[in-house]
Amino acid sequence: MADLSTATESADTDTDTEFQSDIESEVDSPVDTVRDASDVGEDVSRAAWAEAARERLVEAAGTYRAVVTHKELADHVQAASGIHTTQRVQHWIGDVLQRVTQECGTRDEPDLASLCVNASGSVGDGYADSVEASSGERPADPDRHAAHVRLECYGHFGAELPADGGLAALTPKLEASRARTKKAAIAARPVNMCPVCFMSIPPNGTCVNCE
Repeated sequence: MADLSTATESADTDTDTEFQSDIESEVDSPVDTVRDASDVGEDVSRAAWAEAARERLVEAAGTYRAVVTHKELADHVQAASGIHTTQRVQHWIGDVLQRVTQECGTRDEPDLASLCVNASGSVGDGYADSVEASSGERPADPDRHAAHVRLECYGHFGAELPADGGLAALTPKLEASRARTKKAAIAARPVNMCPVCFMSIPPNGTCVNCE
């Protein structure tokens, strides 16, 4: 009789072990939730991407001088939403950021889209379009405008700012690019030369060597 009881307990233990193993296997198995934007629909896809974009940009706004590139944001929103697309980023990221801008306006927040830049470190024309659509006025220099809004974002979303309140600055990459452009423009300016001694002369046209 004891042998039968032991055998029954052993069988129950084996069954429990197999059942637990099946549960763990189901939990550990990855669930494929990836959907294609063309199947979900444009509006649904972009609404989901805008929600995920806002979350990522709020996170970035918590760090002074942080920005997110279009590519980084595009990769994030697709991974976070489970909705993917083979469309080029430039064909849809602008609409997503404009939705973020609209949501910020509804919440009376500074525009988080100002933290998203292209590979050159610029917010690009899409940002200017978005600002114009929301405010009715197009910024003369979108990147300078975005720099000021970014500083507002850092303060609003809890970034630790310098004691002086921080600086509304261009991204380092864009700042360096503009400095190079300015330097090249200065170098390309024609130099006034004295027709007698062939030395450079000041803007007033008087050669100090030949006076």
